[in-house]
Amino acid sequence: MRGEILAAAGRLLAELGGEDGLTIRGVARAVGIAPASIYQHFSDRAELVRGLLDHEYARLRDSMRAAEESIGETDVVGRVRAQIHAYCAFAMENPGHYRLMLANGASRPAPDARAEGPLLDVIDRLAAGFERCVEAGHPLRVTPGRAAAVVFVGAHGRVALFHSVLNRTGAELVEPFVDELVSLVFA
Repeated sequence: MRGEILAAAGRLLAELGGEDGLTIRGVARAVGIAPASIYQHFSDRAELVRGLLDHEYARLRDSMRAAEESIGETDVVGRVRAQIHAYCAFAMENPGHYRLMLANGASRPAPDARAEGPLLDVIDRLAAGFERCVEAGHPLRVTPGRAAAVVFVGAHGRVALFHSVLNRTGAELVEPFVDELVSLVFA
């Protein structure tokens, strides 16, 4: 039932374009259950949104992993490109889900702890990919962490531009820009 609730919440999120209109009552209606039934799985709306965030990030992470693994292990630069292409495709195809990740992107579990969250995990995945590039003999102009941040921020900006200003769809409009960004971080 928890999976059905999250799937329905995800469909509603896609229809609404963001979490603002997402309600327990609306999700219950979409699943075909009483609102009280949702409380057996989620204590309140905030917990439902956290569950949905985890669910959607798992989808993004799996997509990035599959894209990376579809490229041969020796093509380390191609593997980084594949990951960022998958990220952009997810963001373009799922604007509501993407906004959810942005709105709930990072938290700090303790004052002295490193911030954590889905989008920081994406940057960490990209940084690891850039580290493999350096190890394979593809020097960078900046550190792998900085290269990941530059590419992520640029990709995010391009996606946000298409979502808000240009109102276009399709990752194919974003990929050439992202490929240029990736090329620019290499020495």
